[in-house]
Amino acid sequence: MAKSKSAYLCQSCGYESPKWLGQCPSCKQWNTFVEEVVAPASSRVPEWRSTTSIGAPKRQNKAAIIHEIVYTEEQRIVTPDREFNRVLGGGIVPGSLVLIGGEPGIGKSTLMLQLALSIPQIKVLYISGEESEQQIKMRAERLSQHSKANCYILTETSTQNIFKQAEAVEPNLVVIDSIQTLHSQQIESAPGSVSQVRECTAELLRYAKESNVPVFIVGHITKDGSIAGPKVLEHMVDTVLQFEGDRHHVYRILRAVKNRFGSSSELGIYEMQGSGLREVSNPSEIMISQRDEPTSGVAIATMLEGIRPLMIEVQALVGNSAFGTPQRSSTGFDTKRLNMLLAVLEKRFGFRLSAQDVFLNITGGLRVEDPAIDLAVIAAIISSQQDIALPTNVTFAGEVGLSGEIRAVNRIEQRIAEAEKLGFEGIFIPKHNTKGLDAKKYNIAIRPVAKLEDIFRALFG
Repeated sequence: MAKSKSAYLCQSCGYESPKWLGQCPSCKQWNTFVEEVVAPASSRVPEWRSTTSIGAPKRQNKAAIIHEIVYTEEQRIVTPDREFNRVLGGGIVPGSLVLIGGEPGIGKSTLMLQLALSIPQIKVLYISGEESEQQIKMRAERLSQHSKANCYILTETSTQNIFKQAEAVEPNLVVIDSIQTLHSQQIESAPGSVSQVRECTAELLRYAKESNVPVFIVGHITKDGSIAGPKVLEHMVDTVLQFEGDRHHVYRILRAVKNRFGSSSELGIYEMQGSGLREVSNPSEIMISQRDEPTSGVAIATMLEGIRPLMIEVQALVGNSAFGTPQRSSTGFDTKRLNMLLAVLEKRFGFRLSAQDVFLNITGGLRVEDPAIDLAVIAAIISSQQDIALPTNVTFAGEVGLSGEIRAVNRIEQRIAEAEKLGFEGIFIPKHNTKGLDAKKYNIAIRPVAKLEDIFRALFG
């Protein structure tokens, strides 16, 4: 019998060391090494070989010239959830391995069970290592979608038993909730450790690729928002989805962080209700507050997430600082970029903001990285400082440079069309975006601007 050995693994990145180290040489984190028992490679039998769950014999691939490879379009599994299909790139790809992460209680299990119950034409195996069958049944009753569902429930944490049940059921889709609860007999360590997460994911990956069955894995996240386990976990899977939102608010955002079969810039928006998650078909309407009268410090920005245009509300509050150092705080917007825009206003245009507190908020819980909202951020800040309300029927799209110029943004036609659809009467866009733009086909006033002085002159005199 082969003698087992122990090694020290970093719980943050999975770096392996023969002895304990205070700081990980790979990720530079402190006190993350934990001793784990690792079986010798000669004594370990791959899980997909030790069971008949795959069914078909292992094929041997041969090298082929690239121009001789025949490409066929993948037949995706289209779900009734249009938001979910958009984030995945058009539907579920057979044989893909999808990892979804999010904070505790955000709704990951609800989303996965709702997905399993919403596709009655395929057979789904829902595996839970955290909840009992009765708890899952209670959630299914609340979702009110289980009457026609072809969904099998399995409460199991051993990968050996999971593959045996998968062979018996022969599902078309497998859901694992969650990967941190699974354990393999090939690794002598506790469930949730780096080696167990890595080995269980590798076994599921082999199962998905050789059986052509898509597998969804629910993963926990750490306190800094990254998915728990080794970083290699995100490299092993085909798609990484992030389920975001505030548990105290009703809206949830499903974002694609990595996607081998589609764009990684798409997002889907849901509303958490008592009967489950409801997809929001027109998120621009819920992102904009309905006010009876104009309020200073509020501007509407036109942004893009992937190919999807969104109208969001930017709120700013500028006031005199009560302490020696003024506060700079932003929610949903990069604080460093906010400081850069404030420096442009003070250096180029003489706005005395160095002695004032500046607070910025993007409504709806969105985290925005589109530089096209710079113009709206500037307009909201100056509106709050001057206490002059902006017109509620205008919107902004433009990137601001360090010299105060307004730079061009991409896909300006989609932004204008979205503003027109929501009833806005005017939109400020960069002057460079007017080249080749047919403004006559839009029923909205297009106001090109080249510098920030044009905005100040038009809005604040």
